[in-house]
Amino acid sequence: MEPLEIAEKIKNKFLQEILDISQFRDQVSVTIKRDKIIDICRYLYEDPDIRMDFLSDLCGVDYPERKPRFEIVYNLCSLKHGHRIRIKALIPEDNPSIDSVVSIWSSANWHEREACDMFGIVFNGHPDLRRILMPEEWSGFPLRKNYPLQGIEGWEYKGFKEVKEMHTHDDEWNIK
Repeated sequence: MEPLEIAEKIKNKFLQEILDISQFRDQVSVTIKRDKIIDICRYLYEDPDIRMDFLSDLCGVDYPERKPRFEIVYNLCSLKHGHRIRIKALIPEDNPSIDSVVSIWSSANWHEREACDMFGIVFNGHPDLRRILMPEEWSGFPLRKNYPLQGIEGWEYKGFKEVKEMHTHDDEWNIK
């Protein structure tokens, strides 16, 4: 099944939830309202003609000049049928949250943790939503466009000295 056909099936079933269907270089994206992410993803997983049984990626995107500011992007594919589609859920800045899809694809677990860690988007119902890349005491969300490039002024990571000590021999060992 072609990606546009899948997008039309989604549109026919969830007409009120679809905000946009776009195509670029043979890749189709369906932009949806965040409230029905579980229903739409479960449909894509369970429909035997579509059978999106593999979540290949889930990531956050920040558009600070746009309302809603954030997106969560789900790259789905069917190992059985060999087709792909991209689902984008729009997330507002004043309530950056969306339901977790871990109950559908267990591979979403660490992807959702990363999006939460880097963008501050909360995944409701996630089984273990704690930082995965940054230390627990880290302040802020480094992949937001307004995060300072040099980090937050005056704030120092408590483990910095230990990490710096671990890398004292990098030049000597030609590690760069």
